[in-house]
Amino acid sequence: MLRLSPCTASFPATIDEALAEKAAHGQAASYVAGGTDLYPNMKRRVQTPTHVIDIRGIPELRQLETLSDGRLAVGSCVTLTELIRHPAVRKGWPVVSHAAALISTPLLQNMGTIGGNLLLDTRCNYYDQGYEWRKAIDFCMKKDGDTCWVAPSSPRCWAVQSSDLVPVMVALDASMRFEGPDGARMVRARDLYLNDGIEFLAKRPEELLTTVELPPLAGARASYQKLRRRGSFDFPVLGVAAWARMNGGTTVSEARIVIGAVGSAPLVSDEAARSLVGKALSDEAIDEAARLAARPAKPLDNTDFTIGWRKDMVPVYLRRALEALR
Repeated sequence: MLRLSPCTASFPATIDEALAEKAAHGQAASYVAGGTDLYPNMKRRVQTPTHVIDIRGIPELRQLETLSDGRLAVGSCVTLTELIRHPAVRKGWPVVSHAAALISTPLLQNMGTIGGNLLLDTRCNYYDQGYEWRKAIDFCMKKDGDTCWVAPSSPRCWAVQSSDLVPVMVALDASMRFEGPDGARMVRARDLYLNDGIEFLAKRPEELLTTVELPPLAGARASYQKLRRRGSFDFPVLGVAAWARMNGGTTVSEARIVIGAVGSAPLVSDEAARSLVGKALSDEAIDEAARLAARPAKPLDNTDFTIGWRKDMVPVYLRRALEALR
């Protein structure tokens, strides 16, 4: 049986208390809400905080409300189950409910939070293993070693960003509010994720994610398609989010296409999105956009399935996501 690494815990009741706890313990502390990612990583000894700051008791982080300007404000501790079931989300942002429903299983959806899924640690076949397994092959660059076993000659880590909600938030142009010792700041979802398996977030270590803000769809359309081995539980080996605004319901005036789980950051295909502008979502336009978006997607041997087949599936799932918009 895998056991948690030794640690202490605190249970702040306010954001200021949480920030004070983080300042007191420094890099030895980690924030935790549902713990569905952190605690398994602690058992595998890939993350080893000596203090955890449980933020579930902070009321502001559990709020979900529609603001006066039509935006949806979601506290970082709102659970995936709440995202799936909440009437405001289902009506105004159905793609978010749909993507959340594809994450893991109902038990873990009850525990996991939107904040945890958006800040999910990058994943890799050589990293997400027990300590003894990793020790037997020599540790990887992401934890305790100096070699990326996916690409041994590479100077960087290629662990994959495997969140279902991240491509959706980038496609919706959501923003995230972080609180830290120097005050609050807003970061666009598009700017938060960095293409490095180790330094994968433009988040300061002491900062706490407090709120996710989603702009209203306001007549636009959005969809999400996920590839995984099984019909439930599994992380995506490919996730495609698409968003489009239509003129008169027929011609695309603006579009966004985001591919997840093919790199350390979501892949935003501006070229493919621009190719749709001014056109109807015809089969020909969709095929061209799918070809352009798939071209830079280069999956590596660090998740499930073979590289070649995953590459072949990228345009297939891009077409499905774009077809769903019409």
